Amino acid sequence: MIWVFLAGAILSEVIATLSLRMAAQGKKKWFIAVAVGYVAAFAFLTVALDGGLALGVAYGIWAASGVALTAIASRVLFNEPLTKVMGFGIVLIVGGVLLIELGAAH
Repeated sequence: MIWVFLAGAILSEVIATLSLRMAAQGKKKWFIAVAVGYVAAFAFLTVALDGGLALGVAYGIWAASGVALTAIASRVLFNEPLTKVMGFGIVLIVGGVLLIELGAAH
């Protein structure tokens, strides 16, 4: 169940960050989604930590996944660039998250 809460934290943070992009374009009502998303992200992360997930693992996965998903979603939603170098960076992020998880298991 802790993984569900971590996934909720990741998705909430990504939604908040994407909403921040909309708010920065002059759509002030999006600041509500920003605030709700970030509060939800930290609440979900807190519950995942309270459930026994190690801080280093949780934060590493949360932050790295958020960066990767935000970059991909920004490409789809806002037509922002996603170059081969950026794609390689996302692959490195995924690899890093896997290594963190494997390292925590030992």
